[in-house]
Amino acid sequence: MNQEKSIIQARATTPRAAAIAGILFSLLLIASLVLVRISVPANPQDAGAWLSGGWKNVDLALNLLPFAGIAFLWFIGVVRDRLGQNEDRFFATVFLGSGLLFLAMLFTSAGIAGGIISLYGATPGMLIDSGIYNFGRTVTYEIMNVYTMKMAGVFMITTCTLSLRTGIFPRWMAFLGLVLALFLLLSTGSFYWAPLVFPLWVLMISVYILLVNLRRFEGEPAASHPQ
Repeated sequence: MNQEKSIIQARATTPRAAAIAGILFSLLLIASLVLVRISVPANPQDAGAWLSGGWKNVDLALNLLPFAGIAFLWFIGVVRDRLGQNEDRFFATVFLGSGLLFLAMLFTSAGIAGGIISLYGATPGMLIDSGIYNFGRTVTYEIMNVYTMKMAGVFMITTCTLSLRTGIFPRWMAFLGLVLALFLLLSTGSFYWAPLVFPLWVLMISVYILLVNLRRFEGEPAASHPQ
């Protein structure tokens, strides 16, 4: 009897953990992206004049990213645990692979940006004149706005496909996620604020999962959605 109770409590805790991790990831990544985008010009070929007044905002954003990455890893882990035996091997591989590649490229772009900030603090004139800034700025822009967002789009597609098969969140959220994923895949970095789509989508499904789980925990009937 105690073992059965423990199993039930574990099943209730897992989606709550996923939801909380997803919410933390979303809020931290949104804060980081907003800080960067209000401080750094959209043009990757800018001259670097923003560094004199905006480097502190970018430095704060870069310090938030590792915590966002930890929360995202937790989110991936508990979602996979929640799927359990319903997890399709093909989609599970793409789900995990795209999530890890997203994090790897996110951290790579953050590392390059952090290097630029550190060099500017040490030798501001040399950084601009040597061409290191232009190279680092362009590489960071390409990795973050093109490749990282493509992996985010693939992650969204696989997550939505798994949801359509298992019903972990409503079908309309899955279809909306597929549309937003296609937007990320086809945007080619031309929309400066496009990266916000991914954390906002994770925030939406995480809040939904948390609310549904809280209703179940309180003994209320969970909201049903069509399969």
